[in-house]
Amino acid sequence: MSDSEQNRPESGSRFSRLSRTASFWILLALVPLLFFQIFSSGSNAGVEFTYTEFHEQLASGNIREVTIVDARSVEGELRTPVNRDGEDLSRFVSMLPGDVTDRLLEELQARNVEIGARPASTPVMERVFAFLPWILMAAIWIWFVRSLQSGGNRAFQFGRSKAKLISPDTPKVTFEDVAGADEAKEELQEVIEFLKDPQRFVRLGGRLPKGVLLVGPPGTGKTLLARAVAGEAARPFFQMSGSDFVEMFVGVGASRVRDLFEQGKSHAPCIIFVDEIDAVGRHRGAGLGGGHDEREQTLNALLVEMDGFESNDGVILLAATNRPDVLDPALLRPGRFDRQVVVDSPDIKGREGILGVHARKLPLAEDVDLSVIARGTPGLSGADLANVCNEAALVAAREGADRVAMVHFEKAKDKVMLGAERKSLVLTESERELTAWHEAGHAVLGLRIPGLDPVHKVTIVPRGRALGLTASLPEEDRHSYTKDWLEGQLVMLFGGRVAEEMRFGPTKVTTGAGNDIERATSMARRMVTRFGMSERVGLMAVGDSEQEIFLGRELVQRREISEHTAELVDSEVKRLLDSAHDRARVLLEEYKELLETIAEALLERETLGRREIELLDRGEPLPPMSREEPPMPGEGNGSEPPEAGEPLDGTTQPVAGSTPDPLREPEEAVPVSSARVDGPAARARGPHADDP
Repeated sequence: MSDSEQNRPESGSRFSRLSRTASFWILLALVPLLFFQIFSSGSNAGVEFTYTEFHEQLASGNIREVTIVDARSVEGELRTPVNRDGEDLSRFVSMLPGDVTDRLLEELQARNVEIGARPASTPVMERVFAFLPWILMAAIWIWFVRSLQSGGNRAFQFGRSKAKLISPDTPKVTFEDVAGADEAKEELQEVIEFLKDPQRFVRLGGRLPKGVLLVGPPGTGKTLLARAVAGEAARPFFQMSGSDFVEMFVGVGASRVRDLFEQGKSHAPCIIFVDEIDAVGRHRGAGLGGGHDEREQTLNALLVEMDGFESNDGVILLAATNRPDVLDPALLRPGRFDRQVVVDSPDIKGREGILGVHARKLPLAEDVDLSVIARGTPGLSGADLANVCNEAALVAAREGADRVAMVHFEKAKDKVMLGAERKSLVLTESERELTAWHEAGHAVLGLRIPGLDPVHKVTIVPRGRALGLTASLPEEDRHSYTKDWLEGQLVMLFGGRVAEEMRFGPTKVTTGAGNDIERATSMARRMVTRFGMSERVGLMAVGDSEQEIFLGRELVQRREISEHTAELVDSEVKRLLDSAHDRARVLLEEYKELLETIAEALLERETLGRREIELLDRGEPLPPMSREEPPMPGEGNGSEPPEAGEPLDGTTQPVAGSTPDPLREPEEAVPVSSARVDGPAARARGPHADDP
């Protein structure tokens, strides 16, 4: 690759900047010239005589020579200067009342005056300023055209690619800055080795991959991995977004794709990174009306450039998306995207590594144990964990601390996972009592149903969109879910409504259980229609072929189940919900004393941590309330889960703490919120493991 090729974009932009700068200074120089011409015109002509004064000077013999200008005026020189405004002037000018007459000429000759004549002439500057408006219009037009050019070699360059070439001066991100995605790093490391030493693989018959697609939920580090590849590869790296291809002009997207690959071929071997490729790579055929679809034309150009007649050896397309289901199948086939790298939410080891990366810049206190924080944040993505570290630093700064302690991480974790406290929302005494019994019903069922996640915290303090909730955290990462666990979840979701009925009567129930009922219904329907957990329906996916019409897969929504099957599904969903409701009532009637104890403790303390809940479960008295928030002790090295009876994160929340439900949907006149949080994954996809 020659130096001229490397410097072409930079030199083009420099030329454009210089041309715009020169145009600006030219315009700036014309302005003072205009003022100079206006205010200096006539300053060199001398004293201006009337015709009478001119005739008096002629009669006195004080005129040495005259020049008749176009027979309308005379300019001349005096023998003796005249004083005007304290200044002696020897030059004069005078307008004649009419054309020059023979009598005037005879009189001039009689006085021995040298006579000359010339036509009226326009000064050079007057001619320049006569064309000044046209000069200004031309300069403005040149500046406008220059501003539209990206490289300075074409009038309009809308079709030029907006890809940015990562310069060597850009701060580099390496694989050391990426944690929690070891498999993805290995796949990408092999691509980097291809670029650095292609002969090592070509000699065995291998070929450079055409494309690598990073797939994963939002916030898991796909773009960060691409930045790390740019820092590790030591090769030209172009980056742009999928939305940069398509704009208001027809044909721009396809032109930009071609220009992008032309730049890549001139810098080969190189990497082209397209973020959010689903903006341009969606399934074709979704237009529904035919005609010219700009997005489809852009996708067609991309498909041809990735694997068409022309070779693009040495150009690797790296793309990222969190919607692989909407991408066109032709884009995903081998030969275009040869590899699909899954970047999923990190496990406990990955979360600890991510916390370690983001905690490097924080002054940590001695009691901070990142393994404990990692165990208490199942389901959080890398972006969430980065936010936890940032919020912990902000909390420590607000409190005036010199170092970030474990208690700051605990507050930050609750804020990120569960929402901020709503201290301005004041509940009435009746609403507090209703909320306390509602949440106590959830807590009792969480303690008494085998196999459910341990109850981590119960609160009646509003936080986020919840007025009160019961939070559970799993002791280990869960990837698949049993039927018993899902049925236990259904029972626990109905605990709040049943507790309200037991305490205040069936006619006094509120809308606070609306979110619980909605989530329970959704979970039960998935159990029947997707997970095959109904004996009557059997192992049959019901309604699985229904697709979004604008994805282009189905032009018409068709109902592929019979009325009998639909009625059967509805009856099975109703059976699961009724069974869960009845089981919740039986359990709460059996443990009514524990229900009252937890409700009274919530009214007194507002928030109960895991240690306090287990003390109440064993019938032991609670310790006195402390106004100061206790420190958060560590749990060893984090290699084993905490022992029974200890909080998952090694701390008991103070009275002011609370744990809300981020899935809480806003409702009108909702006095309580009974929704619970089964791990931080609930914030993104719900607490019920519907999609293992």
